[in-house]
Amino acid sequence: MHPHRLTSLSILLLAFNLYFTNASAQKQKAPTGGRLAVVVDERLSALRATPDLHGKLVRRIARGRLVAIRKVRFSTDGVAFYLVNVSSRTSGWIQREAIASPSHRGSDVSLLKLIESSHDFDRIVRARIFLNYFPNSSLRPRVLLILGDTAEKAAEKLSREASRRLTNDLPAPEFTYFLNYSGLDRYNRQSVAFLFDKRTRSFHYDGSAWRELIRRHPNIPEAGEARERLRILSQRLPSGRLATK
Repeated sequence: MHPHRLTSLSILLLAFNLYFTNASAQKQKAPTGGRLAVVVDERLSALRATPDLHGKLVRRIARGRLVAIRKVRFSTDGVAFYLVNVSSRTSGWIQREAIASPSHRGSDVSLLKLIESSHDFDRIVRARIFLNYFPNSSLRPRVLLILGDTAEKAAEKLSREASRRLTNDLPAPEFTYFLNYSGLDRYNRQSVAFLFDKRTRSFHYDGSAWRELIRRHPNIPEAGEARERLRILSQRLPSGRLATK
């Protein structure tokens, strides 16, 4: 087998294994007692004993954590709070804008606005939350396009950072240091995989989100944009190095 093709196949298998490993690891038991929601903005995710910004802090809820909404109440300064169950033992009040609920009309629109106002890795994480919890939203094609574009932009920064960490006289093949670069870890946990071009010593997003967009929504404008992204990717990578599902 051609060595370039073997490299691509190895990367593809690694990405595939990471996807299923991460999907299993990210499963969490949904709390009961109310309408399901997910934390999307950790900047506002303080769980408080009372529905007030000065209320006693119970804990900070991590982004991506599921909660169950029980009721809503407004503070004296007009801020909306939800009483939520975090687990069978933990509940409290959290600001409305910190969470998104798949069953609440317009919640997908609000989350898309948050994604579009986010940057870099934060944008990827919030896009992944959207794709995980809003499977029937008409906005999914837009989010898939955003995820892919953000990942490809991140690849440029990852390439520079990984290259700066290399030294002369490496005991192992140079490309293995790139593919083992610790900066990739948090992207792997979001099921975002990268290909590596040994010729240019650079990463590129593997294009999974773009291909999903084309597969699920082949006749919409965003699909045309995704095809163009994949065309550019195929030109950047030598023949045999572009992994495809």
